[in-house]
Amino acid sequence: MTDPREAAARYRAQRQADERDEESRVDTTPGAAAAVDRAAFIESAIQVAIRRGDFDDLPGAGKPIEGLGAHHDPDWWIRRKIETENLTGLGPPAIMLRTEDRELDAQLNLLGREDDVRSVLEDFNRRVIEARRQLQGGPPVVTAPRDVDAEVAAWRERRAARSSAASPPASVEPRRRRFRLRRRGERPE
Repeated sequence: MTDPREAAARYRAQRQADERDEESRVDTTPGAAAAVDRAAFIESAIQVAIRRGDFDDLPGAGKPIEGLGAHHDPDWWIRRKIETENLTGLGPPAIMLRTEDRELDAQLNLLGREDDVRSVLEDFNRRVIEARRQLQGGPPVVTAPRDVDAEVAAWRERRAARSSAASPPASVEPRRRRFRLRRRGERPE
C-alpha cells in the first residue's frame, strides 16, 4: 500500500505540470487565434457596411487617387502638406523656388513697367543660383533660371494682348441722350 500523502503529492505535481503545459499551449495559440478572429470580425463588419450602403456616394468614389504613381518625388510629403494647409513662405528653398516659378508669369502680368519686370526676373535668377550653391543639404534645386530678355518679350506680348482685348471697338458710337428743358408752366405733349 502506498501512503495517501504521497499519492496526493504526486497528484498535485501531475496536475500542476498539466496546467503548465496547458498554459504554454494557450500562450502560443491565442495570438494566432485572436488574429484570425479579429480578421474575421473585421471582414464581416465590412461586408455588413457594404450591404447597408455605408460606402456608397463617398467623395472621390470612382476617381483615381491623387498623386498615386505619377512620378517619384522625394519631397512629396512636404509638398502635399504645404498645398493642403495653404502655407506660404515655408519650406526648403528648392520647393519655394518651384512654387514661385509656377506663379512667376502671373506675378509679372501684374507689373506695369519693363524695369520692374527685369528686376523681378533678376532677383528670381539670383535666388535660383544661390540655392544651387548652398551646401546645407535638402532637396535638389531643379528650377532653371529664366532668360530675362525672352521673358520681357513675352510680358510685352501678353500686355499688348490684354490692352487690345480691354479697349472697346471703335465702330460703336456712344448713345446721345436728348433731353428737353422744361420751362415753368409748360406741359409736355
